[in-house]
Amino acid sequence: MSSRFVDVNGIRMHYVAMGSGPVVVLLHGWPETWFAWRGIMPRLARKFTVVAADLRGCGLSERTEAGYDKETIAEDIRALIAHLGPGPAHVVGHDMGGKAAYVLAHLYPQAVSKLVLVDCLLPGTENLDALRGGAWHYGFHVAPEFPEMLTRGRERDYIRAQIRAWSHNKMAISEDAISEFAYHYARPGGMTAGFNYYRALRQDAKLAETLRGRKLMPPVMTITGRHSAGDKLAESMRDQAADLTSVVAEDSGHFVAEEVPDFFCEKLETFLVG
Repeated sequence: MSSRFVDVNGIRMHYVAMGSGPVVVLLHGWPETWFAWRGIMPRLARKFTVVAADLRGCGLSERTEAGYDKETIAEDIRALIAHLGPGPAHVVGHDMGGKAAYVLAHLYPQAVSKLVLVDCLLPGTENLDALRGGAWHYGFHVAPEFPEMLTRGRERDYIRAQIRAWSHNKMAISEDAISEFAYHYARPGGMTAGFNYYRALRQDAKLAETLRGRKLMPPVMTITGRHSAGDKLAESMRDQAADLTSVVAEDSGHFVAEEVPDFFCEKLETFLVG
């Protein structure tokens, strides 16, 4: 693996690359970094140039005060793809990375060969109201300043608790991996950057309204955990994708690539090569 930096869309972005062949860009979610993909990168690198990016504000990528709306993140990734070489890339996005990948495919279809959405909710479909059935962490994360105050000094505890709660295979993500993620989020501004992805969700929903009724032209695969998004993602995509493949990992929660890596790689390779 090769660790690299590039200036894109006004920020300095970090990514890790390996392999050769068609480009596959991997986009992590919260509360992770590029390191979430470390287990599957060597396998994918047999057939592809695999690029795992640290999203804006995460890992070693530059932290900014603003720009966590998924339209801006999509522009970051479009510029990264342009930097990587001529032609489009396969784009795989999990969680917040999936939301950004979805927006990218809508706004810049010429940059995306195939789109893979991994256990995420489409922008605008989240229920942010915990009093009306929404997940409690949405309200907590979008609140100004309070989540930073209450997690300060306990970043690892909080990240660990969230990862364990959202996993079906509770030990799939090791303590060492959790420490790696927490190290970066605990650095100055790291938790704020992570929470800002949630604080931008209402802005993302307004953008999603403008995309309603438009078909995604790149072939799309959704891959979810039965104990997390389940069938919801595929149902949301059915009227939006001209060419849709949907897969559910029966023995997985939210972190499909880490909980069932063999299953994930098999389905992903089949879709990208087929």
